[in-house]
Amino acid sequence: MNGWVARLSRAVLLILVGAMAGIWAATGHFRPLLDDQQDKAAQCSAARDNLAGLAQEQGKALGDLTLATNARQAGADKAVGDAKASAGIDYAAANRLQQEHTGGDQCAAASSIIDKELGL
Repeated sequence: MNGWVARLSRAVLLILVGAMAGIWAATGHFRPLLDDQQDKAAQCSAARDNLAGLAQEQGKALGDLTLATNARQAGADKAVGDAKASAGIDYAAANRLQQEHTGGDQCAAASSIIDKELGL
């Protein structure tokens, strides 16, 4: 039985040595590939973080542009309202002058204005 145990222990030892040699060879072969993939993963992570920061900056810039647009629109609406109010006064004065020019007849005033616009 001693011979059988010795042969078995040598076989197990040989298998262990072969497994260790295989692991060592595989590690030596795949280590550069693993390192390369880790470098690429780090680059992708850095690029993702950079893009996230840029997207955040763009979102803030778009928000600022929206606020500026709303402020300009409010200013434009106020300017249009002021212009309409001012034009209403000027229109009434011009209409009154035109009526005085045509003797107070509104139809004659309108006809005169239309003829003038048409170049007749």
